[in-house]
Amino acid sequence: MEQTNESWRILIVEDDERLAELTREYLESNGLVVSLESNGAAAVDRICNEQPDLVVLDLMLPGEDGLSICRRVRPFYSGPIIMLTARTDDLDQVLGLEMGADDYVGKPVQPRVLLARVRALLRRIESPSRSMPAGQESDEPVRLQFNDLVVDRTMREAWLGDESIDLTSAEFDLLWLLANNAGRVLSREEIFTALRGIQYDGQDRSIDVRVSRIRPKIGDDPIHPRRIKTVRSKGYLFVKEP
Repeated sequence: MEQTNESWRILIVEDDERLAELTREYLESNGLVVSLESNGAAAVDRICNEQPDLVVLDLMLPGEDGLSICRRVRPFYSGPIIMLTARTDDLDQVLGLEMGADDYVGKPVQPRVLLARVRALLRRIESPSRSMPAGQESDEPVRLQFNDLVVDRTMREAWLGDESIDLTSAEFDLLWLLANNAGRVLSREEIFTALRGIQYDGQDRSIDVRVSRIRPKIGDDPIHPRRIKTVRSKGYLFVKEP
């Protein structure tokens, strides 16, 4: 089994104590350091103050729900957030992504699935160069510039003019992937496989949601985008010179 960095700190925000304990035991048996929080209102302070490497956040919590927590912590926490949602509720998943979640896992939670998602997000933090389509050269540039837009892979930051752009970890990975392939249409399948490490099922809307969130942040027109264009029936195109 693939080994993970034992220093990775995971915070699970879950009010089901038995589920939380079982999940902690499983993750810790696979080399992660896990702490628990059952109250939604207290979770905001813990996430902001402790700055864990990754947060597993349940949607339904006492005190404050997961969507509100995600929205409130995002200005102060840039690490990955995995949201636990009802398996069949597509609206919950989309809302979670819009609030800044990086991924979601359906309940009841399958520990191996959760571990795989956690590892995939932690690998992106440890090695951003993994976020590229298969076969792409590993000696890619560390900084890209398109007029007043700058994207830096090493710092995992982007700027529009002199202003830093507030991006989640997943949004940065998607922006870098598109920008590093400027002038080439990337299919949803390519993007999904590069960023999630699993096969695209044709139903997941996370890529579309993130593109819609990134566009206004980089100064693109959400209605008539010039920087990130949707190519019908094909995918997305990052334009070199809009």
